[in-house]
Amino acid sequence: MVKISGVYKKIDGLRSRYYKAAFDKEHLLKIIAESEISEHVYNSNAIENSTLTLEETDRILHQIDCDRFISIREMFEAKNLARVISYIEKKAKEEELNLDAILFLHKMLLSNIDDDISGRFRKENEFVRVGSHIAPNPKEVIERLKEMLIEYNSTPSLNIIKRIAKLHLVFEYIHPFCDGNGRIGRVIINYLLIREGYVPINIKFIDRKDYYQAFREYDWDNKTTIMEKIVGRALTNSYHKRLSYLEGGKIVSLSDYAKDRKLSYPNLINKAKRQTIEAFLEKGEWKIALL
Repeated sequence: MVKISGVYKKIDGLRSRYYKAAFDKEHLLKIIAESEISEHVYNSNAIENSTLTLEETDRILHQIDCDRFISIREMFEAKNLARVISYIEKKAKEEELNLDAILFLHKMLLSNIDDDISGRFRKENEFVRVGSHIAPNPKEVIERLKEMLIEYNSTPSLNIIKRIAKLHLVFEYIHPFCDGNGRIGRVIINYLLIREGYVPINIKFIDRKDYYQAFREYDWDNKTTIMEKIVGRALTNSYHKRLSYLEGGKIVSLSDYAKDRKLSYPNLINKAKRQTIEAFLEKGEWKIALL
């Protein structure tokens, strides 16, 4: 298993390479970001038990009729989250994350879904439970969120992965809203990554089991190890994808790559999942660039 310290070093190298490859390629970067929105929306909503497939999510966002009945709620969940994701791409570079910004993101997310609770934190007797975890008393929410942001901003010397992982776990532990906590929490991850000059990540639905285990690890043992690995892999994957396009390689499926080179496909898949080769997952398929 790759040690997290090795992942830190690898990402530093990928980030440096990315900045060199991205010079004067703003249009391509915009295309990449726009093409990822459907996947971001699908995965984040699927983690929260949405029934929409990736294809259905893409059709809704492009205003194309689906082949089955889709509830109004799920349609708004897809469209609203897409708006939030597009919004932070620019806003994160302009404004530091604060409580007002978090509330605004939440209002965008739940608009036309549940306006009674959108854009506000839990209050009075609005207690919530996630599995066996009972979130803190609503009276503690604002103070705990302030402490979360203070800790994040006062530890700039720590690696970004460790800082992001800890903040995300704390945010979900607080569960400040009546609904939308997971989706806003994942948006906040990318808000902070973009603000600090990193690329956004996409925590995949296929990683949901490990993702939930990360919360249990933090709840029971106050550890961030699993979440650091999840964020680290996702960030590596995001850099691999962008570099594949930016450096002008021929992008092929990993299965074709294995056939052409007479390599073991299962072995390559294992390496891709561990991100020990420069493969990336796009629309459910592992791909790699031939440079």
